[in-house]
Amino acid sequence: MSDEIEYEEPDIDTYLRYLKETDPLREQLNLEIIEWLELPQASNGLDIGCGGGTQALMLADAVGPNGHVTGLDIRPEFIKYAKTVAQEKGLSERTSFREGDFNRLPFDNNAFDWVWSSDCIGYEPPTQEIVRVIKPGGSLNLSLWSSEQLLPGYPILEAHLKATSGGIAPFTDRSKPQSHPFRTLAKFKALGLTALKAATFINTVHAPLRAVIRQGITDILEMRWPGVEGELSKDDLDLYKRITDPNSPDFILNLPDYYGFFTYSVFRGWVPK
Repeated sequence: MSDEIEYEEPDIDTYLRYLKETDPLREQLNLEIIEWLELPQASNGLDIGCGGGTQALMLADAVGPNGHVTGLDIRPEFIKYAKTVAQEKGLSERTSFREGDFNRLPFDNNAFDWVWSSDCIGYEPPTQEIVRVIKPGGSLNLSLWSSEQLLPGYPILEAHLKATSGGIAPFTDRSKPQSHPFRTLAKFKALGLTALKAATFINTVHAPLRAVIRQGITDILEMRWPGVEGELSKDDLDLYKRITDPNSPDFILNLPDYYGFFTYSVFRGWVPK
């Protein structure tokens, strides 16, 4: 494998569709994670890489009517959509959304009681720029997709897929071990964070699948292993295409006993008082 392989990013409309369609698949898992966080009532938080705003709205519910959550994303299309959803759900007063880059946060020092990020800075080395905006005694909370078993009955194929460049991304075959996302607690410690914690949460799916769950898993199968064509044997590639194509009679989600799961891992640290 080579870390020089490049994949074409989905266009914004496709990316936003993926977010919408996979929200129901991850909803219960995210609620469990947010409950585990025990965010203070009436606190002020920041969601970095908020996407369509779904989790920012969940976080706003968690901190109560006197709390506030700001969503930040670099894509203006996501910010526009998130504002619309917040208004539809009656949460415009308790949330705000703005465009911005987490490498140059447009906020004052000590602006937030906590920071949350899911499937964003968890894959990047967290920086002092992020810690800068958290108040003393506040927390940094990173959540990221960490494993999956989605192709029941095909463990060898799934193992081969996980070994592709897309399967191990953003880690690469040339990355240093200490850069792996699972080494986040060490990165937190280097930033001066204390009382470090980590946990992994599992979401299971099984037949019969509700339509929204089926669509969400279909999207995950489309997104999970990009650019595999050049990294699989012909037999593996033929099998992969056959069982992940919704138009194929062998589509994996057609199994009457389908079962799969995926996990999210969460890393927490606190800014010393």
